[in-house]
Amino acid sequence: MLNRRQFLTATLAFTSLSVLGMSACSNSPNHANIAKSSKVIALGDSLTFGYGATPDTAYPTVLAQKTGWQIDNAGINGDTSAGVLARVDKIIAQNPKLILLGIGGNDVLRRVNPSETTSNINQTLDKIKSANIPVVLIAEPYFSTSALFSSASDNPIYETIAKEKNVPLFAKGDGGWSDILSDKSLKSDQIHANAQGYAKFADNLYEFLKKQGFA
Repeated sequence: MLNRRQFLTATLAFTSLSVLGMSACSNSPNHANIAKSSKVIALGDSLTFGYGATPDTAYPTVLAQKTGWQIDNAGINGDTSAGVLARVDKIIAQNPKLILLGIGGNDVLRRVNPSETTSNINQTLDKIKSANIPVVLIAEPYFSTSALFSSASDNPIYETIAKEKNVPLFAKGDGGWSDILSDKSLKSDQIHANAQGYAKFADNLYEFLKKQGFA
């Protein structure tokens, strides 16, 4: 039988191991690894398309080289959250192993009500999740005057959406678009990256996907 000192020692040791185990679990990847040559779709607007650079320097192309995935670039210049919602069923029908969703910047430029943008993105995510396809939400900047000429910040709707829908969010601080578009040397104009910017974004997203367990 354990005496009091032995009991306390054993209890402390068990507690320490439990805490370490919980920490290890919390730092472990959350998602299944996606095999090389798998089909992945990058769905979005001009930042996905690669406006301001060339097709071979758009972030989906650069990311494909890093991951070994077959990444289809489904970015359309000028597209909005309503446009993506209208075409997401065709994207889902291709049965990709992952969808990278970045949309909403043009909604701000066109002064679409944030509640409408939020609703469109939520519906898009619901459709993707209902098809059991993993998705990563990519935050886009809120294109205010300060964002256009100095430091960009994410539109706050993305953090709320990601929490409510329980999807990974690639955002400012991870190396997302607001980080890229706050650096003049990485921009082709006020709201688009250049080839170096798209390459840097792809590098950062690749690291994020590895942490999540996808890559």
